[in-house]
Amino acid sequence: MSTRLKRAAHPVIVARAVLDILMGCLTAVLAVLRPGGADGGSPRPRHARRHATLPLLAGAGLLLGFVHLQIDTPLTLGEQWRTLQGLAPQSVDALVYLHARWPRLLMALVLGAALALSGSLLQQLTRNPLVSPMTLGSSAGAWCAIVLGGLLLPAAWRLPVEVLALGGSLLALLLVAALVGWRQMHGLAAILAGTAVNLLLGSVASIAVMMNDQYSRSLLVWGAGDLAQNDWYWLTWLWPRLLPACLLLPLLLRPLRLMQLGSDAAAAAGLNVGRLTLIVSLLALWLSGLAISAVGLIGFVSLLAPNLARLCGAHRPGANLLYSAVLGALALLAADALALYASARLPDSLPSSAAVGLIGAPAMIWLCLRQRLVGGQAGEAPGGPRRQPLPLPVWIALCLALLAFSALCGRDAWGNWMLAWPDSGLWALRWPRLLAACAAGAGLAIAGVILQRLLNNPLASPDLLGISSGASLGMLAGLAFAPDLSPHLFATLGAAVILLALGWLAPRHAPARLILLGVALSSLLEAVLQFVLAQGNNDSFRLLNWLAGSTYHSTPAQALWLLALVIVFGALAGLASRVLLLFAIGEANARSGGLDTAAARLGLLLLVGLISVAISSQFGPMAFIGLVLPQLASLLGARRPQAQLLLAALLGTAALALADWAGRTLIFPAQLPVGALASVACGALLLLAVLKHRRI
Repeated sequence: MSTRLKRAAHPVIVARAVLDILMGCLTAVLAVLRPGGADGGSPRPRHARRHATLPLLAGAGLLLGFVHLQIDTPLTLGEQWRTLQGLAPQSVDALVYLHARWPRLLMALVLGAALALSGSLLQQLTRNPLVSPMTLGSSAGAWCAIVLGGLLLPAAWRLPVEVLALGGSLLALLLVAALVGWRQMHGLAAILAGTAVNLLLGSVASIAVMMNDQYSRSLLVWGAGDLAQNDWYWLTWLWPRLLPACLLLPLLLRPLRLMQLGSDAAAAAGLNVGRLTLIVSLLALWLSGLAISAVGLIGFVSLLAPNLARLCGAHRPGANLLYSAVLGALALLAADALALYASARLPDSLPSSAAVGLIGAPAMIWLCLRQRLVGGQAGEAPGGPRRQPLPLPVWIALCLALLAFSALCGRDAWGNWMLAWPDSGLWALRWPRLLAACAAGAGLAIAGVILQRLLNNPLASPDLLGISSGASLGMLAGLAFAPDLSPHLFATLGAAVILLALGWLAPRHAPARLILLGVALSSLLEAVLQFVLAQGNNDSFRLLNWLAGSTYHSTPAQALWLLALVIVFGALAGLASRVLLLFAIGEANARSGGLDTAAARLGLLLLVGLISVAISSQFGPMAFIGLVLPQLASLLGARRPQAQLLLAALLGTAALALADWAGRTLIFPAQLPVGALASVACGALLLLAVLKHRRI
């Protein structure tokens, strides 16, 4: 064989080996579905009909693969075949076809199957069809760990990227389990807790990226989740790490079959539920962590593929794993083909994850509307017994003292600490942002109290309604289409559109479904933002700073208007305190007490939406504040709605004032965004309360 043929044969051998391994794993899983397999019993006629769809899916995969290879490829079919055989001239087009297009095709198949298997394992373990590494915050945990490990650890101490991804994913899953308890992972509370953890870890990663913006542009591009390949490296890196995990799957079919009966019934049948939970969780997180390590964040495949498998009739564990893997591979391949087609016709490339999001977000909304929600409550907020509340004048005095400290404490031009009244020029810059931050903190805390009492769920938050996402999307549209106009105008319009949609949906759907729709909308926005952030230019960092909740450019007029709006909305919330008290005892009891619950729910949701619009349109999303501060007010003794509203507003004012002070002094002369700092601080406060007072 000539030297040229030897060079060309290596990637072909790798491709064939990977395909053989995939077919072997699928055949092993399929074998347990036959009579006498691990699932036991003879297959029913509907199972036979279900297996008849496998050839159709295989045919669809071959067709998609063929289309994928032909997109924007200058080679003819004959030249492609000769290139695979090593007989074509070594042209640039031939090298791109062999060393870029074929690895990308196989990576889409392998990663789509791995992500789908990860989602299927978690959904079968928790018996929650809306659970996936994305909705539980595990993907964000992996991404955060990789970012922090890459930016902060010395070169000699850096761990392998897959180890960082697994550790971050596992930490995120443990945090969710700590927030809701493992027995509640089958309900809505797990999705809300996962979204909260996702917000926390996303804020930590955003701060790390913004503090190292000159060194993290490649992280933005890589983290956008693109399947583009330059050689066969990542495929040869991936399959030895995936193969042992796939070989373990047939051993888990019987235990997963028992878990379908419930944890208690499975334990009564002799199953060690704790050990199975640990093994399945580690296996699922390993699969998703490898995908994130190889190509960055890619969502929705792990959520949608298992649900599509169940729609095909694959309800038994082995069947669901098999069909999820096949459908996940096809879904990611189709999305990547869309990304290739769009990138060839757009001035900038479209990341594969953005294409997945554009397809998957509408499907997630459809799933949220059709799935039966279980366990809308999350139980008590973490913490010990509620304390006797301090007198209101004491809280006001403490809040004023913190405000004075935030206004007077700072650094001079040489970086020295000083506690003095600032000069007129510095004061003119400082007081508008301080006032705006305080108003935003009070408003978000009030909105959180309303929403948590309305849903009777301490894990509900105004961040989850999707209004902040609408404001961010409007901001993005303003930067893209009208950079000369104020982007805050477009942010307000975007948030207002979502608010109108919520007003239309509120009478037709339960509040829990509105929360899930907000999560789905946020995921759709994330797909659009990935396209912008993947460019890694100055506009990307400008948008990232705004998304982190910045008050840098607050004007006196903006601050005063926001304060006035928060005062008005807070007064309206105080007038609705009796309605909130009735909702706290249950919607059925409130209805029997003469309350028009549908109208009251619509009015309260609109009030929360208006508060979120006023804040998000100016400063971007400020996550976690509306989640934690209402719980903290309750733990400090504010049991009744009116007292909780007032105390939460004071806590929000103090928290954002301190965050504004820390943002402008910690890394002086550089600054950190207030929203990201407050989110991290509030999230850490909640987690400390969990670790201190609650058993996992």
